[in-house]
Amino acid sequence: MKHTMRDSTTPPPSLRVEQTDFTRHTMEYRVPDILKQVSARNPDYSESAHQAILELAAALADDKMMPVPLDTWPDYSAWASLYDAHTGETWRHTQWFFAEVYVYHLLLHIVGYFEDKRDPFAPYKQQELNSETLPQVLKQGLALRGGPVWERLNGLLELALFANRMDLSLSTSAALGTHAHDDDLVMDDRAAALDHLLENEPGTIHLIADNAATELTLDLLLIDALLETAASDVFLHLKARPMFVSDATPHDLAALLNDVFKTIPVDGAAELGQRLMMAGWQGRLKVTSFEDWNRPHFLRDFPEDAMQAFASATLVIAKGDLNYRRITGDALWKPDTPFSEVIAYFPAPLLALRTLKSETIVGLQTGQAEALNTQDPKWRINGKRGVIQFSG
Repeated sequence: MKHTMRDSTTPPPSLRVEQTDFTRHTMEYRVPDILKQVSARNPDYSESAHQAILELAAALADDKMMPVPLDTWPDYSAWASLYDAHTGETWRHTQWFFAEVYVYHLLLHIVGYFEDKRDPFAPYKQQELNSETLPQVLKQGLALRGGPVWERLNGLLELALFANRMDLSLSTSAALGTHAHDDDLVMDDRAAALDHLLENEPGTIHLIADNAATELTLDLLLIDALLETAASDVFLHLKARPMFVSDATPHDLAALLNDVFKTIPVDGAAELGQRLMMAGWQGRLKVTSFEDWNRPHFLRDFPEDAMQAFASATLVIAKGDLNYRRITGDALWKPDTPFSEVIAYFPAPLLALRTLKSETIVGLQTGQAEALNTQDPKWRINGKRGVIQFSG
């Protein structure tokens, strides 16, 4: 599909790997370590797959040239076109957004995902499904069901936000857990977003998910509440296939609805699953996973038909750091650039729920970023702090 620009707002250039210490460290150390872990956690992969994974890890660490897409890939045409703009570039001298998406796409081809649909990150996800965190946050979310609508949605938005810390590709963020301190939320537009929702007739809401397991559980609690209070129907957007370690796919959703919610020892969990399944059968909960979510496209460059689908929404909720990077073009804007200005191209009210695990940030008060730099030099990247930003 043809991708076109839709507005006159010119963003700064998207981040390149060589630009910052964090992006260089990610591609030189963090992603290679993840690749090595994938090999170690899937010992029954073939010897050739293990070797190819470790060679890819070494290529990143040594800043080798990014390999070209292979014409044997089922999605060769799309990726050959995407790769053209980066021909001859190395892993640490290219656009960061492209490099991150591409390396995980290469991993899927190495392990044969397109043939057997085996998720290379399944061991990570299963470990979190078996953790103590998931039942704890599930209890917290279900406890809000009997309260006033405003309080219920307000509480679930915060839980859904800080569940975004449970990112299996960033251990420092996941280690923080879902409990937030008062100063962890550096921008909070919940009141404006809830006013918008509750002052209008129930309409269509889109939720663009990020991580599986704990975070997806909180997303489903939020969707359950929205369907009961402020939404005629909800579109849940998932990745078509695994991507950044813990990205949520339709298979991860099925695991929660068909297994976890039926067996987890939490009062109300089975009923939650039943309500969501019923909403699906009634056509009120629709699950979608189109290809662009697995490709290095910024939201402003999405196909016209996708933008038209969003245009009729009462609200679009974008979860997590990756989607925030999509929204902002993964660029180093001035931190006090208004959120509404950055997303002026988008055709619907937009609510971003994101814990900070990369450097792009907009919509802060003047001087706020500088104060945070003094308090915590790693506030943009360590997953501790979050934003709830709304533009209607």
